[in-house]
Parts: sequence; structure tokens; C-alpha cells
Amino acid sequence: MEEVKRKVEQERQLVIFSLYGEEFGLEITKVREIVKPREITRLPNVIDFVEGVTNLRGEVIPIIDLKKRFGVQATEMTDDSRIIIVDISSNRVGLVVDDVTEVLRIAENDIDPPPRTVAGLKAEYIQGIGKMGERLLILLDVDKILSSEEKIELKAEVLSEELTEAAGA
Repeated sequence: MEEVKRKVEQERQLVIFSLYGEEFGLEITKVREIVKPREITRLPNVIDFVEGVTNLRGEVIPIIDLKKRFGVQATEMTDDSRIIIVDISSNRVGLVVDDVTEVLRIAENDIDPPPRTVAGLKAEYIQGIGKMGERLLILLDVDKILSSEEKIELKAEVLSEELTEAAGA
């Protein structure tokens, strides 16, 4: 009998969320957890898309409003809003999104390279466009959401906040 070899199709597992009416996906390996909105401490003189910081089980985490980051009008958080805690390079960051809808798998060959802009986003933030029937998923490249300078600035702000908390304790 001849052994039949099957080509194992590569897949990505994604956390799917909505933002200003569009569906986005993040690779699940970048997602640490998903939490409901919590108290956010505002910080002075930070980048406009940084909402502030929050304390998550003793860790101070900067919170980024993805709508503001992508140049879209920010809206109030709702009961459906979530904060997706991700690792961006060596920084743990919270991303505010409208809703987290599902976790799914998508075949690698169902992902196209990004066009120059999608849903008003520059291609630099996008890994690709996932096609699932009539659905299009914008796959974000988490590591490119912040520039190197912004990562350094965020880290400095978080350290400053941690020192302030420690001094007040």
C-alpha cells in the first residue's frame, strides 16, 4: 500500500474584535488576556492615544485607545467594550476595543497581503486581510502599533507611575 501524504495546512488562531464597525484579528499568541474596562489613571503629557495606566494584579499597564491610535473619533466605553492585554515587543499594553467577538482559526492561504490602506489604516499596522466567505478580517501587526520612540516613552511613563505609587505606599 502506498502511503498517502497529506499536506498539513498552516493556520493562524486569532482573537477577533470589532472597532468602529470593522472586524480585526490579533494572533492569539500575542494576547495575554481580555478584561472588562477598569479604572484608568490618566497621566499628564502622554501621547494622545494613551488613555493612561491601570493596575492589573499589581502590574501597571498602559492603556491605548485603538480608535485614537488609528485616527478615528473615540467613543465612550460600553458594556461590550474590552481591554485586550497584549505583549508589544517587551511591553505589556492594554488595547481598548469595542467588543471581542470570538476566537477562530484561519488557513494561511486565506490571508492576503495588505493593500496600502484598509478601513483608513496604513498598511504598516496590518499583517494581512483574512477572507472567510464574505467576511474580511483585518489582521493587525501588534508589534507595529507603537513606534520605537512611543515604546520608550510608554515605558518611561509606566516607570514614573510605578515610582509614584511606591512613594505613596
